[in-house]
Amino acid sequence: MLISIKHLNKTYIMGAERVEALKDVSLDIKKNEYVALMGPSGSGKSTLMNLLGCLDSPTSGEYWLNGIEVSTMDDGELAEVRNKQIGFVFQTFNLLPRLSALENVALPLVYAGLGKEERLEKARKTLEAVGLGDRVMHKPNELSGGQRQRVAVARALVNDPAIILADEPTGNLDTKTSYEIMGLFEQIHKAGNTVILVTHEHDISLHAHRIVRMRDGLIESDMPNEHIVSMANVREPAV
Repeated sequence: MLISIKHLNKTYIMGAERVEALKDVSLDIKKNEYVALMGPSGSGKSTLMNLLGCLDSPTSGEYWLNGIEVSTMDDGELAEVRNKQIGFVFQTFNLLPRLSALENVALPLVYAGLGKEERLEKARKTLEAVGLGDRVMHKPNELSGGQRQRVAVARALVNDPAIILADEPTGNLDTKTSYEIMGLFEQIHKAGNTVILVTHEHDISLHAHRIVRMRDGLIESDMPNEHIVSMANVREPAV
């Protein structure tokens, strides 16, 4: 099992108030699954995403990632796991404006300890894989929203992570570009990657093969998606 979480709880103390963001959540995700985490604002999906992405630690419960218990790790250990095991794609792209697409994608490889030449070569190949081989020297402000998100996807892929964790990846994109990005995630999944998609949009969740719905810090339902939307007819670069 790639991900196994057992009886996970997360409580935040806000002044005199206790907010139970997650309540006794258990969830298993296998290698090469494509899962959507769905739920309205305040449902706990963002808290769960932060825990799955090793950006935060639970108040109680267990989280096992690739056979390693990460729920008891300190910040430094979590940072190391994040860099090796998880590729993030955010709604706001989170690209560094002064760096080229190539340099943005190569950035995680700095922390992985690769030499400059090897970093840039690997970053270039990953950008080619997401259809941006002709945009490697462009800075983020010289790219469209869809191209910026492709750079962000390439950056998430460059370290060969165990999981791609995408948080509202189409939130800042128009409908046509959203479907292009979802087609890219479909290719990434077909290439053998595990994809976890966090979204509040029903039509976007239908691209996943399994939908986990959250409400009030609990898992409300966890079902296979019987109506998978495929972008197979849309021409997308292979990954």
